[in-house]
This record gives sequence, structure tokens and C-alpha cells, in this order.
Amino acid sequence: MRTYYEAYEDRYKAVHLNGASWFSEKSTPVVLEMLQKYRIGPSHKILEIGCGEGRDARAVLKQGYCLLATDISKEAVTYCKNKMPQYQDHFAVLDCINGRHHGRYDFVYAVAVIHMLVLDQDRNRFYSFIREHLAENGLALICSMGDGVTEMQSDVSRAFEPQERPHKSGKMLVAGTSCRKVSFYTFEKEIVANGLTVAECGITAALPDFDSLMFAVVRRSSAASSEESILSQKGVFSL
Repeated sequence: MRTYYEAYEDRYKAVHLNGASWFSEKSTPVVLEMLQKYRIGPSHKILEIGCGEGRDARAVLKQGYCLLATDISKEAVTYCKNKMPQYQDHFAVLDCINGRHHGRYDFVYAVAVIHMLVLDQDRNRFYSFIREHLAENGLALICSMGDGVTEMQSDVSRAFEPQERPHKSGKMLVAGTSCRKVSFYTFEKEIVANGLTVAECGITAALPDFDSLMFAVVRRSSAASSEESILSQKGVFSL
């Protein structure tokens, strides 16, 4: 039996069958901004969790970075390989919640993945996976749909139900999938509880796909730093 967070496989299949893509090809600006800000270079190993149709992977690979872009959806990974045959060895199927993966990375990023995870145990496993696969001085960028204040969650039992959703080509019947938005308070609390500490956080966007994305740059924490609060010490800012 498939888990609710696998519903995007059905959505991608439905959209691709119609000769369309679900997302735009415009990359998320904050990804390259953070790679440059933290001086991540071509010699560093980078992992993307949830590459989808390759919007951000394409931009990162074109800059010459050493990237492994992954997604739980076989349909999405196949789509990326077909669209970018010159980079097909850089894409792989990976379930970061229940799957296994070896290796550590200097930089990990996941755009619009954590908000697809509704249940606490799945969200905790996501954060733990990142911590387990960060190199000693590695950093991770986590982006979640939300405004930093609103909290809501969908009914996971309806994730696979066909629902009419807006699309650039018009309304389309696709799998409803899942969504959980959290506040910055909850976001930070989850991060710290899973052995990570926040270096910076804020609100950004990835237009036209996401008009508001919370983001956090995190690293593996020591016992002492895990008790500190980014909201009280760093504040929240916008790019």
C-alpha cells in the first residue's frame, strides 16, 4: 500500500500524459544564492531531495556543481532524465523517509518538500535524514510553503483522490496530494528537536510556482547549540 506522500507520482503521470509539466522551469533563486553565500564550489558534494521536474537541478547543474538530484517519484526522475539527457547520471529515485542512502554531502537542499509531509513521524524522519547525510561542516537549505504564521494541514486519507486544480493550461484533474503549513515557531522547534541548528531563516519566493516560501539554512548541532533559539537570537528576515 502506498503512503500519502507518494501521491505526486500520480499527479506527475496525469500531467505528463497530457504533454505538460506541473511546475515552471524557473529555478528557486534562494538555492543559488545560498550556494554562493556559503561558498559551495564545484568540488563540494550536493544532494537535492525532491527534485520534481528538475527546475532547480537544471540551474545547479548548469553552474557546474557536483549534484545528485533525487525524488521519490519514478515518473519525475524519468522526466528529468529525458529532458536533460546530458545529466541523466545525476538523477536517482530516493525515498528519504523510508529508503536507504549512503554518503554525506557538503550541501543538501529541499525546496517545497517538507510541506508535503503531514504526519509528525514523517517530518521528523525528513529532518533526521538530512542530519545523517550532512558532512561534518555541511549545510542544508530547507524551503517550505508558508508565510511563517499560518498553520494548517490536509487530510492525508484524500491524497490520492482526483481533484480539479488550477494549471497554466487551464484547470486539470490531478491527485490532491498533501500539504502541511507551519509557523516559524513550529518550523524551528522541529529542526532543533532533530539535532539541527538554524544558521539563518526568512521568507522568499519561487515565482510563478510559490509566492511565499519559508526557508532555513541548517547545520548539524552540538548538544549546547541545539538549545538555542534562532528566532530570539537571529530574528526573521526577508530576501
